[in-house]
Amino acid sequence: MALISDTISAIDLFCGAGGFTKAAQSLGIHVLAAVEFDKHASATYRNNFIKYKRKNKPKLYENDILALEPDTILSDLNLKVDQLDILMGGPPCQGFSTHRIKDAGVNDPRNKLLNRYFDFIKALKPKTFIVENVSGLLWARHKKHLEKFYKLAHNSGYDVFAPITLNAKDFGVPQNRKRVFILGKQKEQNINFDWPPKPTHFNPNSREVKDEKKPGWQPASVVFEEALKEEDINNIHMNHSPELTKVFKSTPKNGGSRNQSNRKLPCHKNHNGHKDVYGRIDPAKPGPTMTTGCVNPSKGRFLHPTKNHGITVRHAARFQTFPDNFIFSGGLMASAIQVGNAVPIKLGIKTLEVIIRGLSKA
Repeated sequence: MALISDTISAIDLFCGAGGFTKAAQSLGIHVLAAVEFDKHASATYRNNFIKYKRKNKPKLYENDILALEPDTILSDLNLKVDQLDILMGGPPCQGFSTHRIKDAGVNDPRNKLLNRYFDFIKALKPKTFIVENVSGLLWARHKKHLEKFYKLAHNSGYDVFAPITLNAKDFGVPQNRKRVFILGKQKEQNINFDWPPKPTHFNPNSREVKDEKKPGWQPASVVFEEALKEEDINNIHMNHSPELTKVFKSTPKNGGSRNQSNRKLPCHKNHNGHKDVYGRIDPAKPGPTMTTGCVNPSKGRFLHPTKNHGITVRHAARFQTFPDNFIFSGGLMASAIQVGNAVPIKLGIKTLEVIIRGLSKA
């Protein structure tokens, strides 16, 4: 799948398990370094991108990014200011999450990490940068964080595109997942981007698909087509109580919801609760957004389409278009968090392709 040689360089901040890195490497981008503080995510990154590689290994900084100085990276990599092609990453987004109600998350200290990302832009002076975050970043309550980021970038010599929301299902990912992307470039660089990337997949019921033979959204069924390998350490799911397993058995297969099961809680007397909780994934539609609780049916529509348990880590990783040979470390819950936080590989590829073409023409 390589698009170019490894002449284009990148650094991955808040890299997590390495979704952006995996997308970049598949395009031939040389990822020089990555920064991640979480020990389980760092172990996953190290095992997949460093441990068994002979060349072009990223240098992994297992540091709190607030304590890591950008100059340290410049020195360690023997990198000059203005030399890096792409700075990429997704600052922790829990404070911006759309699941927060009212003004929850407004003063979450993790929101400040968006501007810490800018500190690295200012110090490294990459030719381009790309930020990925949840759609809640655009909510009015977080306006001050976003405006500050844009002001800092403009004052430091960058042209920055308005934030755009992309849905992963429009790019071949079997998942309904909206994320915000912010793309910037040095003003003095002669770089032109065809931004945002154009969708490659469309509503299968649209006339456009039928008339022009375009690919339709990938349904969740593609995740379950190939059997899981018993030796796969990520072929694990939650162990449910006998009571819950009984409820799951009564939930209609292939898209059934909790309210169709035989389980009624006292709190459901006056309202129906969250409809997707304990619901089965519908294999005929793109899957639900893989969150950090994606293996737990109590957190959303994460029940296996036909079996009476939640999906496995491997299923969740497939929803994010990670290959089956990509192994997540840390056990069930830690792995689920890494999967839920990751950039879907196919979506990462499509956004980075735009940058590559712009850099190649400069």
